[in-house]
Amino acid sequence: MTFYLNDLGLLCALGDSKAEVGSRLMAGDRSGLVMTDRFSPGRETIVGRIDSKLPDIPPECSVYQCRNNQLLLAALEQIRPTVDAMIASFGRDRIGVVIGTSTSGVLSTEQALASVAQAGTLPDRFHYKQQQMGAGADFLATYLNLTGPAYTISTACSSSGKAFASARRLLNLDLCDAVIVGGADTLCGLTINGFAALESISAGYCKPFGRRRDGINIGEAASLFVLSRQPGPVALLGIGATSDAYHFSAPDPAGTAVIKAMQLALADAGKTPDQIDYLNLHGTATVLNDAMESAAVNAVFGPDLAVSSSKGMTGHTLGAAAALELGFCWLLLTGGSEGALIPNVSDDEPDPELAPLHLVKKGERLGRRIDTCQSNSFAFGGNNLSIVVGRA
Repeated sequence: MTFYLNDLGLLCALGDSKAEVGSRLMAGDRSGLVMTDRFSPGRETIVGRIDSKLPDIPPECSVYQCRNNQLLLAALEQIRPTVDAMIASFGRDRIGVVIGTSTSGVLSTEQALASVAQAGTLPDRFHYKQQQMGAGADFLATYLNLTGPAYTISTACSSSGKAFASARRLLNLDLCDAVIVGGADTLCGLTINGFAALESISAGYCKPFGRRRDGINIGEAASLFVLSRQPGPVALLGIGATSDAYHFSAPDPAGTAVIKAMQLALADAGKTPDQIDYLNLHGTATVLNDAMESAAVNAVFGPDLAVSSSKGMTGHTLGAAAALELGFCWLLLTGGSEGALIPNVSDDEPDPELAPLHLVKKGERLGRRIDTCQSNSFAFGGNNLSIVVGRA
């Protein structure tokens, strides 16, 4: 059975609407990456920050008041008409919510602990639900008064990709008729200082697949879809998931399980490698990830497929990255600029030591209509995922 992505709402360092994000994405705009020491006092780092005014959490949901849930609410507002139509068609008990995140609202806990250190008490508005891992799904279900399945997937940087596999399963099992699925992650000290401790933060702008790449820029984002059996503009064609458990934080250099994930996604979609028009790479700009991924992608697709990492414009949005980058594939498939491709922005020359890939340059076009895209997401512990979507 075919399932469809009926609508998309997203916001990230590139903007807070599909039109703004799409325009800046295709232009290779990295102005949303900014230098700050807000989350790492005394040590400036570049982050992908959302500067938009975010909607307020309503009083009846005040226990969920945190920036992460505000991002989800902003993304939900973009797809609210579609969500309301699904509720009217199927009922509130037949709509599910599956959200991927890495840190949820831990920023609120950081602020609360700072208050304890300075004033000796927790802020009046602090509630543990603000940072529970399942807070996002719980909040959306409560806000929309939905009574279908609502839960969170947390597998580090593949979290929101795994959410699509879980959401599709809810539809396959006839537990839901539609699922609000996606992810959100917010800038906070925990992630920035944690990755700094792993020596994975770039000293400047990240350089995906660049000769002088030295680590990631962390970003924040939310991306929500409506997934259902109802025909929509984009079809969810295939998902491939593997886990190699090679190392807690480093990828298996051979990329064996990553290759398998891409192959499983292709087989699930009924596609061959030559039927994919564009591949969004995980492309973190760390030395080890880019070396592994370039070799794995070359092994499956060869050197000619148009590929790019969009993280040079958004930063690595961690648990939200898979859903955000699937959203970018949605924009390619539904945009009015036929054949336009997402550039690989690194401001560096490609690393000649890596397996050869066709990294998209600014302004490059495919030369034909884009019908099928694939997107990769990998995570700590070897949680690998690849998704294939196509024009419906």
